[in-house]
Amino acid sequence: METTEKKKTNKKFAVILTALVVVGGGYGIYKYLHGQAHEITDDAQVEKNMNPIIPRVTGYITKVFVKDNQQVKKGDTLFVIDDNDYVVRVEEAKAALAAAEGSFAVAKADIGGAQAGVSVSDANIQSSKGNIEAAKVRVWRANNDFERYQNLYNNKSITKQQFEQAQAAKQEADANLRVLQQAEAASRSQRAASVSRSAVSNKQTEVANANIERAKATLRAAELNLSYTVVTAAVDGQVSAIDIQPGQLVQPGQALFYIINSEEAWVVANFKETQLGKMKEGQKVIIKADAYDDAEFEGQVSSFSPATGARFSLLPPDNATGNFVKTVQRVPVKITLTANNDKEKVKLLRPGMNVEVDVHLK
Repeated sequence: METTEKKKTNKKFAVILTALVVVGGGYGIYKYLHGQAHEITDDAQVEKNMNPIIPRVTGYITKVFVKDNQQVKKGDTLFVIDDNDYVVRVEEAKAALAAAEGSFAVAKADIGGAQAGVSVSDANIQSSKGNIEAAKVRVWRANNDFERYQNLYNNKSITKQQFEQAQAAKQEADANLRVLQQAEAASRSQRAASVSRSAVSNKQTEVANANIERAKATLRAAELNLSYTVVTAAVDGQVSAIDIQPGQLVQPGQALFYIINSEEAWVVANFKETQLGKMKEGQKVIIKADAYDDAEFEGQVSSFSPATGARFSLLPPDNATGNFVKTVQRVPVKITLTANNDKEKVKLLRPGMNVEVDVHLK
């Protein structure tokens, strides 16, 4: 009886052992074949664009329109900064622009006056030239008369009074010619002054025009700063914790909170360097999120990091110092979600969530 029972026990054990060997062998073969066509890692996290909300102007917050974790649309007002100072600056810029435009009008009027002065001087010069020619004729006639009267006076044919009259006529003609010549020179000098004034007026016009452009730029800058007092959402998404309140002073460049873009997501998986041999861009990826057991997402390999993650750390390792211990490095791989995924499920993914990725090598 004991021998029979022992045989039965040995037979059961053999059956169980055989079953375990078969199952273990089958599982090992499956894992081997699966490993030849897949690369898997659970060192992967969800990433989304986190748009920082950064004010562009300094001021005190007057009103906050959003709450923690609220969904917002692009263009929604998030909060408002006191705009009194910026309204004043806009008014100052408008006044400066009006003054610059007035200066430009005055400079344009000066150009007209200077050009008119040049025209008047040209007319005076032409008139002086005609008068000078006529005066030269009179001088020529007076000289001829004086020579004749002088000969007659020497011959005692005329009286001294008549000779003196001819001599006075000659001197008067000479003096009149000199006066006209001086008048022409004065007209030429006046013309040169008018031309110079016209050139100065042109330069003043250019300066005034430049002042107008500068005033316009100042006005645009003031209006931009005024518009920056209303801070709006740049994208659709969900805001993070809102750590601001009315009366708080904010500064340009100060990150106040974030808007998480809920539409676009990707995964960064840190694969061991020994897993990258058969991986390439475009390969299909199945993604499973730890938070949602029944949800799978489809993606594809988008790009590989140009260096290992350790190289981007604050204190990268230096293997040239101390004792060297070889450590398998990990390389970040970006995996983008395809358009086949349910958008509502994609919105459930949060940046930083752990996921498991399965890259299909074949």
